[in-house]
Amino acid sequence: MHITQLNRECLLHLFSFLDKNSRKSLAKTCHTLQEVFQDPLLWSLLNFHSPAELKKDNFLLGPALKYLSICWYSERVKVCNIEDWMKNNFQKDFCNRHENTVSGFLLEVCNRCPNLLSLTLSGCGHVTDDCISVLLKSCPNLKTLKLENCVRITDQTLEAVTLYGRSLETLHVDFCRNITQSGLERVREKRPSVMLRAERSANMIPDNKPEKK
Repeated sequence: MHITQLNRECLLHLFSFLDKNSRKSLAKTCHTLQEVFQDPLLWSLLNFHSPAELKKDNFLLGPALKYLSICWYSERVKVCNIEDWMKNNFQKDFCNRHENTVSGFLLEVCNRCPNLLSLTLSGCGHVTDDCISVLLKSCPNLKTLKLENCVRITDQTLEAVTLYGRSLETLHVDFCRNITQSGLERVREKRPSVMLRAERSANMIPDNKPEKK
């Protein structure tokens, strides 16, 4: 039996075992497999391991997306977590190349994936409070939000959680050095049902901008 003689359910099941690149390669072999690749049911979960992966045309964003993870553990992520005024020209050039990559991608998620249930961001140094606020408004069913080592996340995100995270059940803000203890206390007070974890965040040294002369 040729693979294309399998029914749609079997083909979707087979595709589910492949990574994004393998799915894309297989889809190029014939029209039938291309249609399977474009089936929204295949894309309920997406995992990315670097900002560069977000630019590849090997996945589909749509209402079926429920679980999204963007985790960057490369040594280069440390460059993005350096305060802007401390970066040399080489470091600034490196960061400028992908500064808006993750944020721009998340805005696409806001527009196309209203049924998102879980979002994990780790090492995403350019993601801002405003971006997370928009996402919380656009994805009202979000139940899990995990942020780790996201240097630009502040108490503004915690405030957005209390205002817009109506369905949120789990919130992690680990190693986010600009989160404060008072911000965490407000979340516990206003949203006591949320399982809140903030490993090291409120105990880290926050960024302090240099004084203007």
